Amino acid sequence: MSTNKRTLGEITSRDMTVALVRGPVAMATTFISNLATPSIAFAYLAGSARAHGYECHIVDALALGPDSCWQGDSYSGFFFQGLGVEETIDRIPPDTSVIGFSIKFSAEWPFQRDFITEVRKRFPHALFVAGGEHITALTEFSLRDCPALDVCVRGEGEHTFVEVLEAHRQGKDMGATVGHIGYRAADGEIHSNDSLPRIREIDTIPWPHWPEGYLEGFWQSGQAFGIQSPRDIPMLATRGCPYQCTFCSSPQMWTTRYIMREPNDVVAEIKHYVERFDITAVQFYDLTALMKKQWTLEFCQGLLDSGISLKWSLPSGTRSEVLDEEVIRMMQKTGCNFISYAPESGDETTLKAIKKRIDLDRMNESIAVAIRLGLKVRTNLVIGFPHETRRQILRTLCYGLSLSWRGVDDVLLSLFAPYPGSELFDDLVARQVISIDDDYFLSLNSRWGVNKLRINPRVTPWELAVYRLGGMLLNYMVGYVRYPSRIWRTFRNLLFRDESSTNFEHFLKVSFQRWIPSRAPTATSKR
Repeated sequence: MSTNKRTLGEITSRDMTVALVRGPVAMATTFISNLATPSIAFAYLAGSARAHGYECHIVDALALGPDSCWQGDSYSGFFFQGLGVEETIDRIPPDTSVIGFSIKFSAEWPFQRDFITEVRKRFPHALFVAGGEHITALTEFSLRDCPALDVCVRGEGEHTFVEVLEAHRQGKDMGATVGHIGYRAADGEIHSNDSLPRIREIDTIPWPHWPEGYLEGFWQSGQAFGIQSPRDIPMLATRGCPYQCTFCSSPQMWTTRYIMREPNDVVAEIKHYVERFDITAVQFYDLTALMKKQWTLEFCQGLLDSGISLKWSLPSGTRSEVLDEEVIRMMQKTGCNFISYAPESGDETTLKAIKKRIDLDRMNESIAVAIRLGLKVRTNLVIGFPHETRRQILRTLCYGLSLSWRGVDDVLLSLFAPYPGSELFDDLVARQVISIDDDYFLSLNSRWGVNKLRINPRVTPWELAVYRLGGMLLNYMVGYVRYPSRIWRTFRNLLFRDESSTNFEHFLKVSFQRWIPSRAPTATSKR
């Protein structure tokens, strides 16, 4: 924090300038490739701020340099993606009064904390506001660990962020005016309101604001969250999840209230993007996209009635309860080409332990229908939960191989990571298995490799890493041997087409672009 003391009422001008800033993203060198994706959180916040008359800018290091990879000086074993720190800060308007940051993943915290500290040196008098799942789960810790921050928004941010802007503009006391926040008072004391807001009338939230030229950077670099198309865009059709899986931070961030937008409003937003950006695909970032059959059918019928012709996908991972043949056939008819299912485990005991309330037989049936109707399918599996034995892990690995044999294109295996806000995280902290410090946060970047933390007392981190790597290799080997037509499809998409059919193809395309020509992550060093 600057030695020049700030108070929460210094700025009272109605023409207050707001900037939403994302710094470069760090990743472990063992990760090989990261996919830069647009910040839908910033787009929603900007839309709400602009609807209330605030001039709002998005300064995103990833959008400004999605293909730029470099090594930093402070963190060995990591490289950074995006525009450099100083170059990113240079893009923030000099008259900015409020700067917002979004930290979703706790693995980013040490890097983003240091970035926020650097921004503070250039903007000593601005109000610094942060939000996201990490901030919601560790509100008071974040304020203590990053003295540059003034306010932390907890839970959904659109309404609360605007309330923070209004209170700051009017010079009102933040704690007495705004709920659902943590904040640093004028005397330096940290206060936090533990309640979480939920926006029930989500159709009243302004649509995301995507600034001119923002999305083009991602399109030109060929990077996306799910499978890639020439001009795809992220969207949300729902918010929250009614389930309480023990490894997930959703209940802490969203509570367990699940809210769906009106299908016609989602269709109208898609039509708007088709007309404005000429998009070729929509990627739904929803936690649990499809929960009601009637809603799904109405949404698909709305696409047909509107004459919208594009691809759409569910890359985050969804459930299978409503995805029967009637629904999947309708989805395929309206352009859905990719579904990510989230069974998480192939072991029934593990599913009960993590409170993953699914029927694997029902999910297998839904997956089989999707494959038969020509959709590309990915499944998300996790190994290394604290309670798991080698036998339970083996069941999940065998389940993954069976999915590959049946035709699933991507069987993604990841290692369990205890994220703040989850039930398992609270248990591990209470048992002193983990301590909340930089070593812990940095270890969360190792879910693709060897984790320094010993979360599972029965299986070593090295053994888990071998299981994951071996399982992934076997899954793709089985898939390409059993379905040899995929070889030509992958070759064609890599060399001749501006799209990918699977996550694996997308990963290969980005990796070739980044590593084969220049091996950019080891080429330069930036602060």
